[in-house]
Amino acid sequence: MSRLYVDELAEEAAALGEFLPISFMNPDEGEYVSFLWDTFWANLESLKYQFAYLAYHMVMMVFVYFKIWQIRYSLPTEFNNATIGFSKGDERQLLRGRSPFAFSKVNESSVFRILRLIGCGDEKIGVYARLVRDRNGIAHANGNVHFRHATTFEEQVRKILRAVDEIQSCQVSIIEQHYQEFLRNSADPNTREHFDPDEQIREVLIHAYYMSWMDVRVCSRVDIGSLEAGDGHHEMENLHKRVCAMYQDRFDG
Repeated sequence: MSRLYVDELAEEAAALGEFLPISFMNPDEGEYVSFLWDTFWANLESLKYQFAYLAYHMVMMVFVYFKIWQIRYSLPTEFNNATIGFSKGDERQLLRGRSPFAFSKVNESSVFRILRLIGCGDEKIGVYARLVRDRNGIAHANGNVHFRHATTFEEQVRKILRAVDEIQSCQVSIIEQHYQEFLRNSADPNTREHFDPDEQIREVLIHAYYMSWMDVRVCSRVDIGSLEAGDGHHEMENLHKRVCAMYQDRFDG
């Protein structure tokens, strides 16, 4: 397998990182995600595709847990109702978990059911759960090397990226709602959490909500003309311009 092919594959796989939180509530969360990425890159570099995939799938599940955390934050009543039918232990983790990583204690195939709240149909949820089952099939000492070739690994990477993109697309509406609420609540510099607009965006919008760069992209595309006119509208426009500039600096700068 050519070095160029592997490098191109690595570049494609790296796109998953744009869907992960920009910052974390505590250093341990960020350290864990960095550990998974380091494991992925080390195994891909040495062409150990099967172990690279295991790490990559775990990164995908991190994405899923943080999306579920955002859903719990934005749709608390609906989220509470959606946990009906889970086991008592899983329900407790979903409702009382103090970190998105608490969701890792919930049955992995079942946790995708929460995505119904953002419009993911059962057929798609079945596809995502199948990714877990496929991963489980290679995560045991069963004597089989399933990923002997880069093309097999590439196929699985694309399945994960397709799933992540679909989940992100389903969540656009609640990200937009959260962003509009943030702008309204931040319209008065004298009463919001931070007077400095960049700090307000960084700490209250991005950090507290575990936003990713793909979430910021959603925010940058919101038409704020629909927000209420009033004394605070100028500051909402200022905040929105700064969010747009932040996204452009990331991808176009």
